[in-house]
Amino acid sequence: MDHDRRTFLKTTSLVGMAAMTGATLATDAAAQTSPRTGGPTELPKGLTFATLRRPDGVGGGFGLGLRTDRGILDVIAAEQDFREGAPTSIDAVFKGQGDINGLKRLVDKARASASAQRYFVAPDQAAFGPCVTNPEKIVCIGLNYRKHAAETGNPVPKQPILFNKYNTALNCHGGVIGVSEEDAQKFDYEAELVIVIGRRARNVSEADAPNYIFGYATGNDFTARDLQSRSSQWMLGKSLDGSAPVGPWLVTADQVDGDNLKIECRVNGEVRQSSNTSDMVFNCKQLVSYISKYMTLKPGDIIFTGTPEGVISGYPKDKQVWLKPGDKLVTSIEKLGDLTFTLT
Repeated sequence: MDHDRRTFLKTTSLVGMAAMTGATLATDAAAQTSPRTGGPTELPKGLTFATLRRPDGVGGGFGLGLRTDRGILDVIAAEQDFREGAPTSIDAVFKGQGDINGLKRLVDKARASASAQRYFVAPDQAAFGPCVTNPEKIVCIGLNYRKHAAETGNPVPKQPILFNKYNTALNCHGGVIGVSEEDAQKFDYEAELVIVIGRRARNVSEADAPNYIFGYATGNDFTARDLQSRSSQWMLGKSLDGSAPVGPWLVTADQVDGDNLKIECRVNGEVRQSSNTSDMVFNCKQLVSYISKYMTLKPGDIIFTGTPEGVISGYPKDKQVWLKPGDKLVTSIEKLGDLTFTLT
């Protein structure tokens, strides 16, 4: 993402890290660079990941972060000093590269270090990247909340409505969206739960689909409604640069019930959307199963699962006040945290 590339947190303990079940993989340098396209043999558990932007350019400008009760562990800094063979990017985690159990060892060594402050970043001082940095696919679901379908005058879909975004749409917590640069005026928010895929999935059953979900994140399917309605295809209004903020946290699936989470969106402090993912027409396992019938989902692919009622386009036309430069948006999802971005 090149959005600097265009210009909640509750502390948690490390309980559960000892229970990580990610398979121990090769720990030499080759393991950090040799891809495993199917992903890890077992998905990590009990972990909350982040992506940290790195001004030194190490790791392509992004590095893996791990949320702890001490702050966010800068995995690249810790790995450089302690050499535990741990993955140092979220892409490496998705590919099953490095020793996932090395992350716990890094946390322990960093905490015990005389210069522990060197390895931990306070969340309010962190420079975040998108929690998933290189998805091959960004799949989005339209009209997937019953009340949202009703407010827009549409019937509840009989099957998921799919559209897409691209990697240039990726954005992050604390990011900006340059709406003043776009050939559009009717900008709208869409608070959304994001599913992150952890294993190669093709033709998976609904019963088996949860085994392919790596975790969940907070997202916003930011939309230009005038572009969306320009044709029968929604993509143009959905794929503006920076229009897919996601993060700051990627929470492993064992910690979250994606089908029962409170979800909200606030604009300049005013609550605009407040619902629960239980109102989704198609739940998380149904979405993963359905999509995998038509395309191969790969580790690191992300699915925006749809938005609840309360979007601007659902208001009566005389009450539609579209978003503008200077607006600050906060998307909040229970157990996943707050995602903040600003319009310029």
